[in-house]
Amino acid sequence: MMIKRIGLLTSGGDAPGMNAAIRSVVRYGLHYNLEVIGIHRGYAGLINEDLESLDHRSVAGIINRGGTLLETLRCDEFLTEEGQRKAVEVLKRHKIEALIVIGGDGTYRGAIDLWERWHIPCVGIPATIDNDINGTDFAIGADTAINTAIEAVDKIRDTSLSMSRIFVVEVMGRNSGFIASQVALACGAEEVLVPEITYDLGDMYHDVAKGCLKDKDRWIIIVAEGEDTKAKEIVKKIAEMTGSETREVVLGHIQRGGSPTAQDRLLATRFGAAAVDLILNNEFGKAVAVKGNQILAVDLHLAVDKKDGQMVKSSYQLMRHLT
Repeated sequence: MMIKRIGLLTSGGDAPGMNAAIRSVVRYGLHYNLEVIGIHRGYAGLINEDLESLDHRSVAGIINRGGTLLETLRCDEFLTEEGQRKAVEVLKRHKIEALIVIGGDGTYRGAIDLWERWHIPCVGIPATIDNDINGTDFAIGADTAINTAIEAVDKIRDTSLSMSRIFVVEVMGRNSGFIASQVALACGAEEVLVPEITYDLGDMYHDVAKGCLKDKDRWIIIVAEGEDTKAKEIVKKIAEMTGSETREVVLGHIQRGGSPTAQDRLLATRFGAAAVDLILNNEFGKAVAVKGNQILAVDLHLAVDKKDGQMVKSSYQLMRHLT
């Protein structure tokens, strides 16, 4: 099967490095005489026929930019059979023979449907700051998000030490404690709460209160946003138990933005070229991934399985040994 025209979209939450991946797909594809059609606003843009032919100049100057040139949107309509039918009709009308999708597990599930139900060749590129895609050590955006959060927590530590305050910092991670665990370890936090670890909050409150009695009242506690016990509740309880000034800081969407790190730019560039290679080799229903320093391909079904969280758990254990 000789493919000549491919579609490219970003879907779900944005992640720093998406633009570097877009640039790589376009320029590497052009090198191999592929026409690349950019699809704006994810699957919604596909349904609504929001398409643009991309060339070498279209992607100039974007490798260092956060966000996504193609924009991104979650699309409930695409979850329906009628929505998918509309998308397939657009692909066929514009003679788009294969699709590269950049995003997380929701994006991948859409690609699985297109490939298995509608026979549209699809390849995935992992991009999510949560780093919760199975089968790959890292997804695009995770490294930048960690570094952004670390920079913020380092500044919070400065004021914590100066003002004798306890800070509870909420970082992103809806169902994943990846950012929280890495930031806690890198910043020397005293506590971290993540969805992957079962713990007794009473023990944590006791440790904080005990520390305050010994004049250790400058704690940094990192909480993943997906954790059931929210930062605000923890702040209230600690303040009641210790009498110490305790503040909540929600880092929020700052973690999604900003110029991608060198690691994310390099990873995205390698992923983009590898995804095009899969298309050229007629290897569909797969996603690119990285293990160690090796770029490889995994089945999309494997990629949407729940990640084992081993990196989170090992980082948590090491942090506990060091506090």
